[in-house]
Amino acid sequence: MTECIILAGGFGTRLQSVVNDRPKCLATIGNNPFLEYLLSYLIQQGMQHVVLSLGYKHELVEEWLLGYQSSLHITTVVEKEPLGTGGGIKLALQQTSESSVFVVNGDTFFPIQLEKLLHIHQSREFKATLALKPLCDFDRYGSVEMKSHRITAFREKQFCTDGLINGGVYLLQRDVLNHFPEKFSFEKDFLEKEIRYDTIGGYVEDAYFIDIGVPEDYKRAQKELKGIVVN
Repeated sequence: MTECIILAGGFGTRLQSVVNDRPKCLATIGNNPFLEYLLSYLIQQGMQHVVLSLGYKHELVEEWLLGYQSSLHITTVVEKEPLGTGGGIKLALQQTSESSVFVVNGDTFFPIQLEKLLHIHQSREFKATLALKPLCDFDRYGSVEMKSHRITAFREKQFCTDGLINGGVYLLQRDVLNHFPEKFSFEKDFLEKEIRYDTIGGYVEDAYFIDIGVPEDYKRAQKELKGIVVN
C-alpha cells in the first residue's frame, strides 16, 4: 500500500496564540515546516502518493508545495467549508485508487512501522485499523481498549495511570465511508459506532509521539524533532 492522506485542514485553535499566520501543518520546527517532517517519514516508509486534505489557509500550503521537491506524487483537495474529520477523509479518498489507504493527522508525528500496521489490517480483514500509542499518567487524550487486536471501547478523556491512545495513524478500506454524508465525524460517527461489529482493529507500537496542537508541545517539538532528518 503506497497511498496516504494527510489531514491538514483544521483551524488550529489551540495553537493560535503562537502560530496564527498559517495552518498547523506549516508551523515551523527548526528551519522546516512540520509538514516536511511528515512527508520525510512517509517517503522513508515507501509511500508514493500523498493526498493533502486542506482547508484553513490552504493557499499557503499550495504555495509551499511549489518549491517542495521529492519522489512523492502529491495531490491536494480543499474543503470549501469544514466537513469534519470524516468528511475530510471521504473527500480525499476520491483522489486515491488502492483498496486500502493510510491516513495521518497533519499535526501529529507518530513514526510507526506502516508495514506492521498493514499486516494486522490485512490478516484480520478489518475495515479500519488504528495505530495505538502506550502512555502513562495522561489526561489530555481519551483511551482505547483492545482485545486480540480488536478495539472494544473508546473512553472519554480522564486521568489514566497507563493505557493506549489513538496515535492518529490509520489504515482504511477505501470504500468504507461511501455511504456516509458529506459532513461527519470520523471518530464519533464511524469509529465509535463500528466497534460493535468487531471490524475496527488496533496495532500497538511504542514509537515516538508528539501532537503539536498545543503551545507547550509545539515548544517541546522544537527540541525533540531537531535530530530527525528531513529529506
